[in-house]
Order: sequence, then structure tokens, then C-alpha cells
Amino acid sequence: MWLQETIELRARPRGVHLITPEVLGPLRSLANMRRGLLNLFLQHTSASLAINENADPDVRRDLESYFNNRLCPEHEPYLTHTTEGSDDMPAHIKSILVGSSLNIPIVNGRPGFGTWQGIYLCEHRNHGGSRRVVATAWGETS
Repeated sequence: MWLQETIELRARPRGVHLITPEVLGPLRSLANMRRGLLNLFLQHTSASLAINENADPDVRRDLESYFNNRLCPEHEPYLTHTTEGSDDMPAHIKSILVGSSLNIPIVNGRPGFGTWQGIYLCEHRNHGGSRRVVATAWGETS
């Protein structure tokens, strides 16, 4: 069985956002898969996807703080791609480091997350707008 959906995520401010329900909601057909694989691909170059802590929002705040203050701050003199704003080139750097796709096992019709795992959208632009995720799942049906 193959399944493919393009999911439009609502616009969010810069930050790390837990989006698990928004991504999995449209994928009701996953329940028919006994085992398989779900690939999520973000069609943008200034945001990224990750899997991490789904319970404590401090984790998301700390990640965003680290990204902005330690990993890749704005207004660095060596950055030359600035025509789209001072947040744009740092967003591209963060995106390439975090990544644009995830592979998640499907176990008995559900994503095979660990106890405290969820899907993050890391929005690296101040005003990134809506984002699209192509979800492709394949596997054995029940």
C-alpha cells in the first residue's frame, strides 16, 4: 500500500513548534498499515523538521535560543546573502544542519515514536509563512 498527501501547515512565528497532530491528522490511512515507513519532506529551504521532546515546551524554547544565540546568529559580517532580510541566511544554515526530511517507522498502524517523541517544525524565519510537507507512506496492510 502506498499513500501520499501534501499537508499545508499554518504559518507560525520563528521558533520550534510541535506539529505532530497537524501532520498525522490527515494521514488516517496509516491505521491500515501493519508495518511500513512514513517519510515526511518539507518543501522549503528556511525551515526544517526534527523529532524530539513532545512534553516540556522548555526544550523547544532552549533549542530556539541555542539556534539563534550560539549556532547561527543574525548580522554576522561574513554573511552576504542578506537581500531577503537578516534572518534569511541564518535560516538556510539552520535548515541544512537540522534537515528537511524524516523517516518514521509505522508499527501496527501508528508512527513508531518513543514515549516522549513528537514532530517539530523548526521555523527559522521571522515570518516564514505557511509550509508544505509531503507525506509518503508505504507498507503492508493489516
